[in-house]
Amino acid sequence: MTYSRKFQSFFLLSMIAIAGAQPAIPAHAAELPYSDSKEINLLWLLPPPPALNSPAMNQELAEVLSLQVTRTPEQVARAIADVDEVVWRFSDVIGNAKFTPDNLPLVAAFFSRILETESAVVDPAKDFWKRPRPYQYSDLVRPVVPLSKSGSYPSGHATVGTLMGILLAEMLPEKRDQISSRAAEFAHNRLVGGVHFRSDIEAGRVSGTVIAQVIGSHSDFQRDFQAAKAELRGVLGL
Repeated sequence: MTYSRKFQSFFLLSMIAIAGAQPAIPAHAAELPYSDSKEINLLWLLPPPPALNSPAMNQELAEVLSLQVTRTPEQVARAIADVDEVVWRFSDVIGNAKFTPDNLPLVAAFFSRILETESAVVDPAKDFWKRPRPYQYSDLVRPVVPLSKSGSYPSGHATVGTLMGILLAEMLPEKRDQISSRAAEFAHNRLVGGVHFRSDIEAGRVSGTVIAQVIGSHSDFQRDFQAAKAELRGVLGL
């Protein structure tokens, strides 16, 4: 079974387990996360990353090194810009000059809380696995984005990019395909930047999808989501 197939198996089992038990949590202050690692334990949901010096690990390193040779200046610029973990990075596919935090304060507050949720769920898993980043694993890697001291697995950027993409596409179903593609690029740019491995990104996509599924049942999330959606569609004239 390939590593990607393992992710698919773990993901299906995870969703089956979550579907039967999604406890509601009390409403939080606006700056607090909608969930955390106590409710969404990624150590139970994800397979461990490839072992150091294993064939799988070295294959992933080879991909990073290949991208390092083939990445274009335009791709590098996009990867650098996508370091910023904000929903406004989707502005190029939204295609509306009114898609700004000044025009959309409820949207800004909602997605700020989404970012806090990603950190609350993902950071403990990163700290547990302590997977080295590509540039920590090999001196051959030349990253082009700011370095991070956190563990490489799972990717927080891929998690929050996936999560933001899912939620934004629910708000703007007319642009679902474009938003989904942009979320995938946001995650892939961590490979381009030389700061993540392929399995980090795959684990992040699973994590983001699971987080969206779980918090979708919480009353405070539903309240904030509907308010942000109404504001977004109203300001964009939809």
